[in-house]
Parts: sequence; structure tokens; C-alpha cells
Amino acid sequence: MPRNHKLITDRLFYQKVLSIMLPVALQQAINMGVNMLDTMMLGQMGEVQISASSLANQYYNFFTIFCMGIIGGISVLAAQYWGARDLNKVQQTFCLAIRMALLFSVTFALLTWLFPAQIMRIYTPDPAVIEQGIRYLRITTFVFVIHGTSLVAEQLMRSVGQARLGLVVSSISFVVNLIANYIFIFGKFGAPRMEIAGAALGTLFARIAEFLVTFGYIFFRDRSLHFRFSHLFRKVERSLLMNYLRLGVPVLVSDGLLGLGSNIVSIILGHMGAAVVAANAICQVIDRLFTVVIQGIANASSIVTGHTIGKGDTERAMQQGYTFYLLSVAFGLIAVVMVLACGPLTIRVYSLNEETVIITEQMMRAYAVIVFFQCIQSVMTKGVLRGGGDTKFLMKADILFMWLVSIPLGCIGGLVLGWPAWLTILCLRIDYVIKSVWCVTRLKSGKWIRSVEDASLPVRN
Repeated sequence: MPRNHKLITDRLFYQKVLSIMLPVALQQAINMGVNMLDTMMLGQMGEVQISASSLANQYYNFFTIFCMGIIGGISVLAAQYWGARDLNKVQQTFCLAIRMALLFSVTFALLTWLFPAQIMRIYTPDPAVIEQGIRYLRITTFVFVIHGTSLVAEQLMRSVGQARLGLVVSSISFVVNLIANYIFIFGKFGAPRMEIAGAALGTLFARIAEFLVTFGYIFFRDRSLHFRFSHLFRKVERSLLMNYLRLGVPVLVSDGLLGLGSNIVSIILGHMGAAVVAANAICQVIDRLFTVVIQGIANASSIVTGHTIGKGDTERAMQQGYTFYLLSVAFGLIAVVMVLACGPLTIRVYSLNEETVIITEQMMRAYAVIVFFQCIQSVMTKGVLRGGGDTKFLMKADILFMWLVSIPLGCIGGLVLGWPAWLTILCLRIDYVIKSVWCVTRLKSGKWIRSVEDASLPVRN
């Protein structure tokens, strides 16, 4: 085995990975806990309100995926600049990211306020689900700007070693969301019983808390980045903009297409009935809950790889990439066992009819297959290869496999041929399998290493 394919045994490497991975994993676990609580609370209201909130959140998730695209593209630059100890350019990347987040936030907020009914009709033809979804979206309008900017800022702080901020922010958000949901969904302590609108209001209060904590820390407490409010008005250098166009824009395009593809998946399932939507919403919560560690590894691999390449050590980057790949396989297998063992038990906490229970159990087994490849492709696409700057390759992978294979196959199977929900969801996620194989092949080639300051620095074996 070539030297750059050896597993890293350096204790300092794993300490650095853990310092990033654990806060991110805990943060994701808290976020999934919030989603689970939302689903469980609304589950007391029946399948219609679960379906409405799930589909409305798919639209909101489309927005957050754009934000993550901004973060992914900018963090490639920020991590490498931070590794090169260029603080001025790191600050400029933050400025650029927050400006872009504001642009997307205002656009989505206006669309949501003006066209909530039209948005819901994209996802489902069910009038009852549409009516409840409109109630949810009306309140969600006020969330976009505060969440978009705070999400981008908080996530980018990971690139400069401040991974704990996200954990603190999510913990506060969890408490606020839990209390507000309980009060407004069920009408406690003299508040009106708002049901699905109460869930949206709880989200709004939680996002306000996130915004205040995130920017309060960045502007007044942080001692590493030294980013201040006045920096938002600073001119961004042309060279940095060109680097973002080369390495960052493909990430934004790729994540945008993935977000759009995920929405198409929701549309396909939405047209298969409220029971299928409710079942998928429950399965997604379990899927995300048991992949929080792999999300932490993906974030850690992107940041660590970016720092290493920023220092110019391509041999070390190859070793790290191979190590992260093996970690993704190990944790993928663990996630499969957890979904199979614990997933069916969670179904009992929901108030579902018999048809929905059967569909959910079948889809849960399909998700157990999906989750293994999901872990591998997440670490490769969102972690190692992205941190290495190989963003154009990843953009091609996302376009080819999701849009030319998964979506057409799932659409034909689910809407034309009438396949069951579990088989349809397997078809809609077949791109995970293909990308896992293709990206591992790319990893071993060494052609994925791209410096910010040099568009092409492939490692030579």
C-alpha cells in the first residue's frame, strides 16, 4: 500500500478531529431532537398537520441548503486561508458570506409572504394539507433573514476553530423551541392553542435566540477572528472574489441543485399521499438522528483537510483523506444497526393509523440500506473532497447522478408505475450508492487536491 494510503495513528490528529466533530455532532443531535419533538407534538394532531409541516419545511430546507452552499463554498477558502495564517482574507470571506446570505434570505422571505399557497401546491394537491401549510409558512416568513445570517456566521466559525459556538447556540435554541412549542401548539399558560402555527412560532423564537447569541459572541467575545460589524462594509479583494468564483461557486451550484433535487423528492412523495409524507417525515428524523456523528466527521474532514492543504502538505492530506474514508465506513455500519434496532420502536410514540404504520415500517428498513452509503458519500462530498477544493468534480457528480438517475427513476416508479413507498425512496436515493463508489475512486487518484492560490495542485503518487 502506498505511504499516502496509510491510516493515520497520530494522537494529535484525532484530538483535532474530535474537537471539531463532537461539538458538531452534539449540535446536530440537538437539532434533530428539536425536529423529533416538533414531529411528535404535531403527531398528536394527526397525519395532516405532520404532512403540512414536513412539506412546508422542505421548502424551508431548500433555503437552508442554499445557506449551506454559501458556507461550503466560503469555508473552502476560509479553512485554507486560516491554515496559511491570512487573517485579513478570512475576515473578507466572512463578509462575503454574510452579504450573500442576506440576499438569499430577503428573496425567500418575499416569495414566502407573497405566494404561500402556490408554494404548498407544488408539494401536494391535498387541500387540507395546503391549508395547514399556509398557516406554517406565514410565520416562517419572518425567520429567513435572522436564521440565514446567523447560520452562515455560526457555521463559518468552525473554519477558524470555534466549533463550540454552534453547540451553545443549538442548546439555547433547543430550550427556547421546546418551551415555545409546548405553550403555543397546545395552548398552555393562557396562550391560544395554535397547533401547527404554534410550531412555526416556536421556531421563530428559537431563531431569534440563535441570532442574538451568534452575533453577540462574534462581535463582542471572540478573540481569534476579530470580526466586527464595520467589517461588513469592507471592500472584498478582487483576487478573493476570483478564488470564490473558481472554488466556491461550484459548491453553491452543487448544493442548490441538491436542495432542488430534495424538493423534487418531497414533491414525488407528496403526490403519493399524506400517509407516505408522514411516514417519510418520521423516517427522516430517525435517519438524521443516527447520522449526527457522520455529519460531525464530514465537517471535521473538510476543515482539517483545508488547513492541511493551506499549509502545502499534500502528502498528509492524502493520508487524512484515506483515514476519513475508513471512519465513514465504520460509522455507516453502526448507523445501519441503530436504524434497524431503534427505528421501529419510535413509531409507537406517534398517533398514526394502521396504513401509515405499515408504510413507515417498510420505509424504515429502506432507510437502513440508504444510511450506509449516505455516510460514505457525505464524508467524501461534504468533507474530504470539498475541503481539498475539488468542487467542480463534486458539482458534476451531483448533477449527473441525482438529476439523470435518481429523480427520473423515482418519478417513474412512484408516480407512473405505482411502486410502493419503500422501493420509491430507494430509487430516489440510488445516487448515494453511485457517488460513494465514484468519490472513493477520486480520493485514491489524488486529483482532488486543489489549493486556493493554485487551481490545480494534484498530488503525485
